[in-house]
Amino acid sequence: MTAETATSRPTAFAAPKGVPEYYPPESAGFEHVRNTLQSAADRAGYGLIELPVFEDTGLYARGVGESTDVVSKEMYTFADRGDRSVTLRPEGTAGVVRAVIEHGLDRGGLPVKLRYAGPFFRYERPQAGRYRQLQQVGVEAIGVDDPALDAEVIAVADEGFRALGLTGYRLELTSLGDADCRPAYGALLRDFLAGLDLDEATRHRAQINPLRVLDDKRPEVRARLADAPLLVDHLSPASAEHHAAVKQHLDDLGVAYVENPRMVRGLDYYTKTTFEFVHDGLGAQSGIGGGGRYDGLMAVLGGQPLSGVGYGIGVDRTLLACRVEGLEGSAAPWSTARCEVFGVPLGDAARRRLVVLAAELRQAAVRVNLAYGGRGLKGAMKAADRSGARFALVLGERDLEAGQVGLKDLATGEQTSVPLDGAAGSVIAALG
Repeated sequence: MTAETATSRPTAFAAPKGVPEYYPPESAGFEHVRNTLQSAADRAGYGLIELPVFEDTGLYARGVGESTDVVSKEMYTFADRGDRSVTLRPEGTAGVVRAVIEHGLDRGGLPVKLRYAGPFFRYERPQAGRYRQLQQVGVEAIGVDDPALDAEVIAVADEGFRALGLTGYRLELTSLGDADCRPAYGALLRDFLAGLDLDEATRHRAQINPLRVLDDKRPEVRARLADAPLLVDHLSPASAEHHAAVKQHLDDLGVAYVENPRMVRGLDYYTKTTFEFVHDGLGAQSGIGGGGRYDGLMAVLGGQPLSGVGYGIGVDRTLLACRVEGLEGSAAPWSTARCEVFGVPLGDAARRRLVVLAAELRQAAVRVNLAYGGRGLKGAMKAADRSGARFALVLGERDLEAGQVGLKDLATGEQTSVPLDGAAGSVIAALG
C-alpha cells in the first residue's frame, strides 16, 4: 500500500460517547432483561404505548420541573427546521400523560394502564451504569388514587427482577406527602436551609423547590443536611393513612421494603408514594429502577385533575446487576444461541433443498440457520458448533440421491439419517 493510498482512506466512525451498544452474542442478555421486565407488566394488564423520541421542550420544563437537574442540566434540546424547540425525551411519564390527555384515553375505564420501552436521553458524564442514551422499561397507571394500585405497580417491578433471578437488591420506600402538608413542610425546610452555608446555586434551587436540595449528592452538602426535618414526620392524616395502606398491601404481597425517609428522587412531580430499587453491587450508580405517585401532573399538563403512579426501570443497569450476580451465563434464557438447528449443505443442489427445509422449520417456530458461502464440511460444522444449535442437518449429493438427510446431535456427536420427505417433523420430534 502506498502512502498516498493510506492517507486517502476515510476516517473510521465510532459510536457517540456514553452510548452503549448491544450486539451478538451479548445482546441476548439485554434482550432477555428487556423482555422479562415487559412481560411482568403485560401480565398485570398494562397495554403497550409507543412514545415519540422527542417532544415539545415545554412538556418537560412544565411537567418534570425547572429546578430538577434533568431540565436544568441534562436535556438534549435543539431547534428543529421550523424553529420549534424540541427535546429528546429524558423520561417517560410526562410523555405518557400527554398522550393520555391528547387521545382521550382517560375518558374510558380507569385506571388507564400503560407500559413502554425504549431509549431515553440525558447529557451526563458517562461512567459505569450512567449513559447519555439509556434504555428503560416503564409503566403508568392513571386515573385512580388507590394504595392497592401503588402496591401493584411496585410489585410488578419486583416480579420482573425476581423473574430474572436477581436477589441482591432492596426496595426503598417513603411518602412525599400531598398538597395539604407539602406547603407547611416546604416552609419549615426553607427555614432550616436558610441557616446553612450553601452556595448560591443551591440556595436558588431551595427557593424553587427545597426538596431538590435533599437530593444533592455532594458529601459536604449531605453532611449539613443531617438534621433537616423529614417530610414523613409531617404528613397530613390522609397521606399518612395512604402510606400505611401501601405498606400493608406490600406486606400482604410478600414484597420486602425498607423505609428511606430522605429519598426525594430526581423529578418534581412525585407525591405520596415514592420508591427506588437499589443494587449495591453496582457502586455509585446503584439505582436500577424507581418511581412513585404524581397526583398533580395531569392537571399541570392541561388534563383532568387525575392521579397517577408508575415506574421506570433501567434495562442497562438491570443487565449490569444480573452480570454482577453471575446470572448471564447460568440459565437457559440467557443462552446466546440464536438457532436450534443449523443446516450444513454440501453442494448447490443440497443447498437448495436445505433452504426449503429451513423455511418449513421456521414456519413451525423452530429457529434455523444455514452455512452460507460454499463452506466445506469442516468449516460448516465449526460454524454449527459456534451457533449453539442442538442439531445439525447435514445434506450432501449422495444423501439427496438416497432421499435422506443426516441429523446430528451437536452435544453427543451422534448422527442418524431421517427421510427427506417429512424431515421437518422428524426434527421437531427430536427437539422435543
